[in-house]
Amino acid sequence: MLTLLNELRHIVGNAHVFTDGDLTPWEQDWRKRSHGKALAVVRPACTDEVARLVKACGVYQSLNPTKGLSIVPQGGNTSLVVGATPDDSGRQIVLSLQRMNSVRRLDADNLTMTVEAGCILQNLQQRAEESNLLFPLSLAAEGTCTIGGNLGTNAGGTQVLRYGNTRDLCLGLEVVTAQGEVWHGLSGLRKDNTGYDLRDLFIGSEGTLGIITAATLKLYPLPAAQLTAWVAVPSMEDAVKLLGLTQRHLGAGLTGFEVMGQFALSLVAKHFPQLRAPMRLDSPFCVLLENSDHESETHARSRFERLLESALDQGFIIDAVVAENLSQARQLWQVRESIPLAQALEGLNVKHDISLPVSSIADFVRTTDALLQQAIAGVRLVNFGHLGDGNLHYNVQAPEGVDAAVFLREHEEEVNTLVFDSVHAFGGSISAEHGVGSLKVDHLTHYKSPVALNMMRAIKRSLDPHNLMNPGRVIRV
Repeated sequence: MLTLLNELRHIVGNAHVFTDGDLTPWEQDWRKRSHGKALAVVRPACTDEVARLVKACGVYQSLNPTKGLSIVPQGGNTSLVVGATPDDSGRQIVLSLQRMNSVRRLDADNLTMTVEAGCILQNLQQRAEESNLLFPLSLAAEGTCTIGGNLGTNAGGTQVLRYGNTRDLCLGLEVVTAQGEVWHGLSGLRKDNTGYDLRDLFIGSEGTLGIITAATLKLYPLPAAQLTAWVAVPSMEDAVKLLGLTQRHLGAGLTGFEVMGQFALSLVAKHFPQLRAPMRLDSPFCVLLENSDHESETHARSRFERLLESALDQGFIIDAVVAENLSQARQLWQVRESIPLAQALEGLNVKHDISLPVSSIADFVRTTDALLQQAIAGVRLVNFGHLGDGNLHYNVQAPEGVDAAVFLREHEEEVNTLVFDSVHAFGGSISAEHGVGSLKVDHLTHYKSPVALNMMRAIKRSLDPHNLMNPGRVIRV
């Protein structure tokens, strides 16, 4: 191992290979569910260095197959499924891409931006806005997550309804393969029908097939106006009806439709009392709406008001408030984005990132709520998410006064099985936007087609025959 580490130091510089000291920022996942032990943390500065270090690891592994060496690519380390931290074997190299954070090119005429994988998402949003353009990917971790990790997990966020997941926002990739070769696929083309779509193969693969080092992303014109409304709804059924009405009124102008349960909002009020959630005690659910308009604010507000009047007349909503300015809109969005942090402060919990047909969501929530309450008296349900695209974060918190760690130890598998079985029965998916990582890899065999799993294993074996890239994540071979 010492020979390999010396070679890695030669490639990236001694200052960027860490083996001693506190490596917690790289070895512990964001939720503090897992703390592994890395052989080393390596921080390359460019694609050539990534390729050389992968090739060096591959050579070492082929000469020492029993050592079990492997590579774990890591961006901002915000994974919620333990997909980007090392195991406890001490034989994995964490390849941190945070130094590779340059915007290589912004092409305003082509509406594209080519960036390196270590770029923080919020910085890309700001860079696009400086050119009067929009990069629409938006999620709670945008101040720390990186675009490489977003691509690796095919992250979603709050504007999927209008712009799609990260996959839909990417036109091309640069990837270092498991053999240490570089695929230069940074096309800015919207049409390129020349064979298999390798881009889509690597997006969502969580670093198990290769390492994404750069990407060409889609940009959009900035809207002339963006309005936000906070709405109290009588039930999840009414939230679904409001979604349909909103789509008919606003069409492509609807860029956000978030649902939040009363208990989820109560956690924000408890842990972040400076944040105000309107009408949170008046209804079981609240909805956050965003309307983007390319004409004018007057036009946007007129359409919004007609929508809300119609929703009130039909009984889909109890009341609504429209943000009067950008500051108020940001405060409303901050409430929504603070739910995961508030839940973390409340204690360890069982997270579920699920997707369902929108038409099935109300029945799923009613059925699964009842099953959980029957199985575990007093269990608390933190239900929120992107109703507009059918993605719920259907999380389970320990009953009041019960030690969270004990609750997880005694009930996590029971809760997961109950929720995943219900998701499967309603035609949904056990992972919508967080990925599979290591937390869901064994569940996947129960809920995914054997034919699909066999094809996934065949792809993994073909592209990474020595299982060098992030083993034990997504699919076991």
